[in-house]
Amino acid sequence: MTDPFKQAGEPRKELIADESAEGRLDAWLAGTLGGDLSRNRVKALIEQGAVSINAAVITEPKRKIKPGDRIVIAMPEPEDPEPKGEDIPLTVLYEDRDLIVLSKPAGLVVHPGAGNWTGTLVNALIHHCGDSLSGIGGVKRPGIVHRLDKETSGVMVVAKNDIAHRHLADQFADHGRTGPLERAYQAIVWGRPRGLRGTIDAPLGRAGDRTKRTVKQADTDDAREAITHYEVMERYGEKPDATCLASLVECRLETGRTHQIRVHMAHIGHPLLGDPEYGAAFKTKANLLPDAARTIVTQFHRQALHAYLLAFEHPVTGETMHFEAPMPDDMERIIEALRAIE
Repeated sequence: MTDPFKQAGEPRKELIADESAEGRLDAWLAGTLGGDLSRNRVKALIEQGAVSINAAVITEPKRKIKPGDRIVIAMPEPEDPEPKGEDIPLTVLYEDRDLIVLSKPAGLVVHPGAGNWTGTLVNALIHHCGDSLSGIGGVKRPGIVHRLDKETSGVMVVAKNDIAHRHLADQFADHGRTGPLERAYQAIVWGRPRGLRGTIDAPLGRAGDRTKRTVKQADTDDAREAITHYEVMERYGEKPDATCLASLVECRLETGRTHQIRVHMAHIGHPLLGDPEYGAAFKTKANLLPDAARTIVTQFHRQALHAYLLAFEHPVTGETMHFEAPMPDDMERIIEALRAIE
């Protein structure tokens, strides 16, 4: 068979299934690619939303292929086999032979990936910790047991050996249901949730690409349980009808899905200030603010989200460890401006 691919602008590949095409999508793709990618790698790409059939994103590897199907696959970029240490400053809150707790600044990517092969938290940790980092998280994620979005600041814990990694990973998988794990975030949102405290129980799934998420029906194939508890801590620009311009909300996670707080708050009509993915439709809300606050808010170009609290059981001593990171300066400036609204 002649090369079935026609380039559609790297790094995508496009092909048309011929009359003999049959079977599962992952098996057919792996065979057609001729060893460029393993079947497991192809399966992972499908599940990540990197493959479409007839312009529809497919996330089920077992999807049957049919003659005439037009398949487009976003090919993974070549990866550096092993991240290198880089002298990137770290704000260390605690460190011992088993783990390190730090305050991640906004703008720092946690681990290497497409478009971010250097300058990540992992690169900084390799430089700081040397050979002590656990390898259980994989070559690209040594010691990483949980993550924060690039533009979300706050407390993170990283394992420095395999025992610590397994113990911490189990705690995060349990989400604090049976142990002391506790995570709390501060979010500045538009408006004010109707109830001053509440729970958002809304499954999340992919929103057509590999990173963005949306609320889905529970019976949707890629829907995953997602539960967020919130409490309004402060209200700004409050009006006689109990509405307000913005609020400071504390969010606590019962699950840990990608973009969970950002999607859930947008779902109930109160997206985070500055959120480019889930709050873009509310961008003009800044026009309702007084001049001083409007200037500060319009110059804020990330989601106003900070992971201020993390508690967990030490994997070796069994002690409950509790850490807090102060709100970063850029969010503090917004709070100060909003508090000044009369």
